[in-house]
Amino acid sequence: MVGVAALAGVVFLPLPRDFSVKTLPGLDGDAMKTARIVAGPIQAAAETPREREQRLVTEFIAKRYRVSEQAVAGFVSTAYRAGDQYAVDPLLILAVMAVESRYNPVAESQVGAKGLMQVMPKFHLDKLSDHGGEHAVLEPEVNIVVGARILREYLRRFGDTEAALADVRRRLRRADVAVPAKVLAERTRLEGLRQKAKKQSV
Repeated sequence: MVGVAALAGVVFLPLPRDFSVKTLPGLDGDAMKTARIVAGPIQAAAETPREREQRLVTEFIAKRYRVSEQAVAGFVSTAYRAGDQYAVDPLLILAVMAVESRYNPVAESQVGAKGLMQVMPKFHLDKLSDHGGEHAVLEPEVNIVVGARILREYLRRFGDTEAALADVRRRLRRADVAVPAKVLAERTRLEGLRQKAKKQSV
């Protein structure tokens, strides 16, 4: 009984503060490597160049247009996914949003263009039907995805970004003939952030 009690006392003695798995005897080779990994601190995964680019773009837009950074992060993430899906530069998608709606997801023009990318539901019911119908046009993700798809169609039709944007402006009945130039200027600003992200990753 005394032996059992003594053993119990040893087993339940508090461990010193600096004790870690890597101090255990009898571990070598792969077992010791595993022990070091277990005992080591948890580190956050390194930011990828694409994540860094999106973060810089998000911070810039939120500050420039005074929009919630959390909301902008969602717009930016969706723009990048839509850009991948439809082979459109996500910075162009974001530049269109900046000029057309200033990142207001419920923006609506006098001629019925709606949302972040000012989609005209009556002209694009077929595209909206894939996302639940016309009522979904004001959902930010749907608006961005449909807007990117429309933008791709115009880019393919005209083969020139400025000409495509000019026709978008005409169809939206925008009187401001400088819209294409404004969109391209905004994309140039965002492109600067892309280059900055690339330099930081080197």
